[in-house]
Amino acid sequence: MNDESQKDKLRQHFARRVTTQARVVLDTWQKIHSDRKSSPAHRDDFTTATDKLVRYAQRFEMASHADAGRKILELAGQWPVGSPLDDTLERALQDAIEALSHSTLRRTDQASSEAPHQFRRTPVYIALANEEIAGRLIRQLEFFGFRASAFNAAEELTEACALHKPETILMDVNFGDGASTGIATIEHLQERHDTPIPIIFMSDEDGTIETRLRASRCGGEEFFYPAVDPGQLIEKIETYTHGNTVEPYKVLVLDDSRAQAKYMETVLKKAGMTAHIITDPMQIIHALETFSPEIIILDMYMPGCTGMEIARVIRQQDRFHSVPIIYLSAEEDVSKQLHAMSLGGDDFLTKPIDPKHLIATIHNRGRRARSLLALMIRDSLTGLYNHTHTLHLLDQEIVRARQKGQSLCFAMIDIDYFKKVNDTFGHPIGDRVLRSLSMFLKQRLRKTDHIGRYGGEEFAIILPDTRPSDARNVLNEIRERFSELQQPAGDREFNVTFSCGVAVWNDESSPALCERADRALYAAKEQGRNCVSLAES
Repeated sequence: MNDESQKDKLRQHFARRVTTQARVVLDTWQKIHSDRKSSPAHRDDFTTATDKLVRYAQRFEMASHADAGRKILELAGQWPVGSPLDDTLERALQDAIEALSHSTLRRTDQASSEAPHQFRRTPVYIALANEEIAGRLIRQLEFFGFRASAFNAAEELTEACALHKPETILMDVNFGDGASTGIATIEHLQERHDTPIPIIFMSDEDGTIETRLRASRCGGEEFFYPAVDPGQLIEKIETYTHGNTVEPYKVLVLDDSRAQAKYMETVLKKAGMTAHIITDPMQIIHALETFSPEIIILDMYMPGCTGMEIARVIRQQDRFHSVPIIYLSAEEDVSKQLHAMSLGGDDFLTKPIDPKHLIATIHNRGRRARSLLALMIRDSLTGLYNHTHTLHLLDQEIVRARQKGQSLCFAMIDIDYFKKVNDTFGHPIGDRVLRSLSMFLKQRLRKTDHIGRYGGEEFAIILPDTRPSDARNVLNEIRERFSELQQPAGDREFNVTFSCGVAVWNDESSPALCERADRALYAAKEQGRNCVSLAES
C-alpha cells in the first residue's frame, strides 16, 4: 500500500469518526425533542456529545460539522440546568440540528467512500429462519437509513430487546425449534414492555385462524403468507416506524378572557400541541395568515361579535374551509349549540372544560382533518405532495426567498427507462420502484425541503435556502446511492437510475423556474441519463 492510499484510508477513517459522533448528537436530540418533560435529564449528555463532535471535527478539518456543533453548543449554553427547553430556544436548536443533519447527509469530506446514514434512533430487529433473506433485508434497510440487526436464537433477541426496545420486529412464525415458537417468543417479549412493539409476522404456511389470532393478540400488525419480497416488507416497516412520527397539532384559540386563554395555552402545550392565543377578535385574520392553524377554538360570546360570526368569516376563505372549528361556551341550551354548529362549527364544548375531553376532541378532529387534507394534497401511491400542491408550495417558497433574500433551488427528477421497467417486470414492480425512490428522497432530504410527485415517473423537489452547487451535490449523491440499490422482482434483482435537472431561482415566476429546471432535466437526458444537470442562470 503506497503513502497516498494510506492517507486516503486515514481520511476515510477520521470522516467516519466525525459522522458517527454527529449521529450521537442527533440521537440525543431526538430523545430531548420527543419527550419535553424529561429533556433536562438529557441536557448534559447532549452538550458533552456536541463538545466531543466539535473537537473531532476541528481535529480532522471537517469545517461544516465544526461550525454546526459550535452553534449548537452556543445555544445549549442558554439552556438553564434542570429546566425544560422553552419554545424559542427549542426552535433555534432545531434549526442548528437541521444544519448538522444536513452536513452529515451531504458529506463535506469528499474523500469518504460511503455516504453517512441518518439512522433511526431505535433499531429494527429481524428473526428469520432463512439467514440469506435476513442478510438481504438488512442491506436493503440500511440503504433506507434504518439500523437493522438479525438474530439466530430467541435468547439473543430477548437480550437485545431488554437492552434496547426496537422500533419493530420482523418475526418468522416458526423461529426456533418448533411450530409457533416465534409467536411464543413475541408473547414473552411483549410482557416486558409497557407499550407493545409492532410485529410483522412471516410464515411459509397459511396459518390457521387460531395461529393468526394468537399472532394478532401479541402485537402482530401484519401476517405475510407466502413470504413477500424485501420491497414490500420495507414499505411495511416504514409504515410502523417513520410513518408513526406525528407533528404536533397547531391550535389557534380565540377567547376574550385572558385568564381562560392562558389556561387553554397551558393545557394544549402540556399535551404537546403548538398553541397560538389571541384575545381580540379583530386580530383573527392576521392570526390565520401568520399561524396557519389546523384547528380553531372560538369562544361563543365576546365583546363586539360572536364566535358564530367569526366562524362565518373564517369559512369564507377557501384554505380554511375544512379546518375544524370548536366552540367554547357556558351555553347549555342544546338548540343554541346545534344552531352554532350549523353556522360553520364542528363541535361544542361546555365550560368549565375538562382538559381530557378537550385534548381528546382536538385529537379526533385533528386526525380526521389531516386525513382529509392528505387526500387532497398528496399522491395516493407515494404519499408525496401532488402536482398542484407542489406548485403551491413553490409559490410560497418564492415569496419567502424574496422576503429573506435567500437562495432557492427547484429540481426535477425523471426515472430512466421507466417504461422498460414496467414492460419487463410489470406495473406493480414499477409502482414499487416509484415508492422506493420517494422513500429514498424523504430519508435523505431535510424536513424543510418539499418533495412532490410531478406526474408519472417525474418528481419535483423544492430546496429552500440552498445554493445551486449544494443542491447539485446532494442530489448527485442521492442519484449515486439510489443507482446502487437492488430492486427486487421475485427471484430477480435489477438497478434503476434517474436523471435530474436543477435550477436556481432568479427573481422569476414559478412557471419560468419550472421551465428552466425542465430544460436542465432534458439536458441531463441528452448527456446520457443517470446524471444531474444544472440550469444556466
